[in-house]
Amino acid sequence: MTCAAPLPGLPARCRTLFVSDIHLGTRGCQAEMFLDFLRHVQAEQIYLVGDIFDGWRLRRGWHWPQAHNNVIEALLARAHQGVPIIYIPGNHDEVMRRYLGTHFGGIDVRDEDTHVTADGRRLLVVHGDKYDVVVMNAKWLAHIGDWAYNLILLANTWYNRVRRLWGGQYWSLSNWAKQTVKRAVNFIGEFEKVLADEARRGGFDGIVCGHIHKAELSRLGEVLYANCGDWVESCTGIIEDHDGSLRLVDWAGAVRERAREERDEQRKGKKKKKSKKAKLAS
Repeated sequence: MTCAAPLPGLPARCRTLFVSDIHLGTRGCQAEMFLDFLRHVQAEQIYLVGDIFDGWRLRRGWHWPQAHNNVIEALLARAHQGVPIIYIPGNHDEVMRRYLGTHFGGIDVRDEDTHVTADGRRLLVVHGDKYDVVVMNAKWLAHIGDWAYNLILLANTWYNRVRRLWGGQYWSLSNWAKQTVKRAVNFIGEFEKVLADEARRGGFDGIVCGHIHKAELSRLGEVLYANCGDWVESCTGIIEDHDGSLRLVDWAGAVRERAREERDEQRKGKKKKKSKKAKLAS
């Protein structure tokens, strides 16, 4: 069973949490929003599905504010509380692939993993970069693409700062562009097909991945395809409930909805006050 839905209750308890592409060390990282998400989710197991920090970007210039430290501390605190955390490095944090099979601070580093859901389904968990032709065969081109992508994210950061000045909530300009441009849409569709085929060949019921910053939870033929999304553009994650069902959680959307409800409550409160004043005046 799969569904895409916001968290119904806060804090929400779940069996497994899958997150990827946080990109700590970049200016586009939505660390505060991720910390807010973690405060609202109590998972029995956590998968970090790659690109948790951005080694590519950090090599070009150091950017590590306190909020990024806080993310690391929050994850280590969960590990110290006994929550199993499995870290599957991606291409931006590929330096961690030197430590495959090691265990540090309560976190296991693995190249990939097999996760069995509560209802018995076997899911292959990978970052996904190994199925990206550009990353594997033309890394120089991937770095150029990363440079251009960071320019878009910089524009996205300033755009959202202006929105906040006018009381708006976070909205991803870069995510909108990615879903609108035909070539990007075609690449995403091909990537999803390749990973679903890999899961099928391996005899898995589904695959959980990240890498392309496009959250998705759907069936491709008989295979479940789950992409965690990211915490730069979409601010999403995948949750497994205790019955084995999976949910795609759009936290940016949940935050916007929460803000809208708060504004509605404030408006109602103001209307009630005006109504009381009018009654007293009459």
